[in-house]
Amino acid sequence: MSHDELMDYDQVLALYEPVIGLEVHVELNTASKMFCGCSTAFGAEPNSQTCPVCMGLPGSLPMVNAKAVESAIRIGLALNCSIAARCRFARKNYFYPDMTKNFQTSQDDEPICFGGRVEVEAENQRFTIDIERAHMEEDAGKSVHVGGATGRIQGAAYSLMDYNRGGVPLVEIVTKPVVGAGALAPQVARAYVSHLRDMMRALGVSDVKMEQGSLRCDANVSLRPIGSATLGKRTETKNINSLRSIERAVRHEICRQGAILAAGGSVTQETRHWHEDGSYTSPGRSKENAEDYRYFPEPDLVPVAPSPEWVEQLRATIPQPPAVRQAELRQAWGLTEAEMRDVVAAGAVDLIAATVEAGATPQTARKWWLTELSRQANAHGVDLESLAITPQAVAEVQRLVDDQVINDKLARQVIEAVLAGQGAPAQIVADQGLALVSDTSALQAAVDQVIAENPEVADKIRSGKVQAAGALIGAVMKQMRGQADAAKVRQLLLAVLTGR
Repeated sequence: MSHDELMDYDQVLALYEPVIGLEVHVELNTASKMFCGCSTAFGAEPNSQTCPVCMGLPGSLPMVNAKAVESAIRIGLALNCSIAARCRFARKNYFYPDMTKNFQTSQDDEPICFGGRVEVEAENQRFTIDIERAHMEEDAGKSVHVGGATGRIQGAAYSLMDYNRGGVPLVEIVTKPVVGAGALAPQVARAYVSHLRDMMRALGVSDVKMEQGSLRCDANVSLRPIGSATLGKRTETKNINSLRSIERAVRHEICRQGAILAAGGSVTQETRHWHEDGSYTSPGRSKENAEDYRYFPEPDLVPVAPSPEWVEQLRATIPQPPAVRQAELRQAWGLTEAEMRDVVAAGAVDLIAATVEAGATPQTARKWWLTELSRQANAHGVDLESLAITPQAVAEVQRLVDDQVINDKLARQVIEAVLAGQGAPAQIVADQGLALVSDTSALQAAVDQVIAENPEVADKIRSGKVQAAGALIGAVMKQMRGQADAAKVRQLLLAVLTGR
C-alpha cells in the first residue's frame, strides 16, 4: 500500500508541465548471447545456460554476436537514426548480484545508432518523439526472491540468482525529453512503447513478449512550473512490463510529484519500482549519473565499424512503418478511421490480423478482441496479448458460430473456458455439451410448453402484437439453457400462434 500523497491530476496540470523520457530495452531473439555461444532460450533450468564468458570468469574473452549487431542496425534504421561508421563497447561499472563481472558491457559515448525520430498518435493527436540513441548491451541476470507474498524483494526471506538471462543481447532505445504532451503524457508514453513493440515485431528482431521481459520500459518523469524552461528533478520507474502499466505508472508519478512540489518539497532523483497490485511506485535507489558508472572503453573488444554497403543492404530489409501498415489494414478490413483508432489503442492490430488470417472476417475478429476479450483483459488487469487465448482459437470460436454449432452467448462461455485452460473451443463444446439443440421436435416441445404457461402473452401475439413474441422467445431460450437458435425459436412460435 502506498503512503505517498497524491495530488488530483487536473490540479497538477494547472500548475506544472509533465516531461517524460523513455528508455526501452528490447531483448533480441538471437540464438546465442551477446558475447558468447550460450543459448538464449527462455524458461530453461536456472543457471543451465552459462559459461565462463557470460559469468565473467578470469581468462575468458568475449566475442561480438554479429547477428545482434545486424539487428541493432536494422532497429536504428527503422527509427530513422543515423548509423555510426565506427562505435565501440564500454564497461559500465556497478556492483549488484545480477552481474557477476561487476560491470555491464554496454555502449557509452559511441552508440551504434543516434539521432532518430518517430511519430505516434494518442487521443487523435500526433506527437513526434525524438530518439537520442539506440545502443547495444548485454542483459543482467534475474533475481528470484523467495518467501514473500508478492515475489518482490520486500518481505522476501532470501534471494536466489538465475544467470541464464545474463549476457542476452539487448538494444536500449533512449528518447530525448518529451515535452508538449501535457495531460496526454501517460497516453503518449503508452502509444510510443506500443509503436516500438509493433515495429520490433515487424522487423523480426524480438518476440517482444512484455510478460517475459523481452520488452521493458523505464519511464522518467519530471515536472516543471508552467512556463519554465528548466527541467525538474526526475524519477525513473524501472522495468515496467505492460502497456497498461506504463500509462498508469506515468500518471501516478505525475500525481505523486505534484503533491510534493505543491507542498513546498523537493523531488528526490531516484529509481522507483512499480507495484501492479496496488498501482503505486516505491523508492529504489538514488539515481546515478553517467560519471557514477565510471565508463571506460572495453579493452577486450575491437570497435564495430559497419560498412556503408552493409548498412544500405540492411536498409532494404526494413518493413513498412506500423502506421502505413495500419492504414492498409484499415482499408482492407473496411473500418472507419475511428474504428481503427480503437483497434490501435487496444493493442489489437496484430491479434485481429492473425485472427483474420486464421479464417475469421475482420468484423467478427474485431468484435471478439474489442468486446469480450477486452473485458476479460480489463478484469484481470492485463494486456490483450497476455490473455491465454490465441488468434487461432478465436477464429475457431467464430467458425463454430458460423456453422450454427453455438451462438454468441455460448461462444462467450467457450472463450471463458479457453482462458481457464480447459482445452480447444471444439473440445470444450463437446465436453460440456454446449452445442445448440438441432432437434426440431425438442424445440417444438419447449415452444408448446411456454405457450401453455403464458396464455395472455400468446393471445396478444394471436391478435397481431407480434412484438410480444420476445418474452416467449426468452422463456424458451431459458428453458433450453441458451442452447437454441433464437431465430428458429421465433419461427416455431409464430407458426403456432399466427400460422406464419
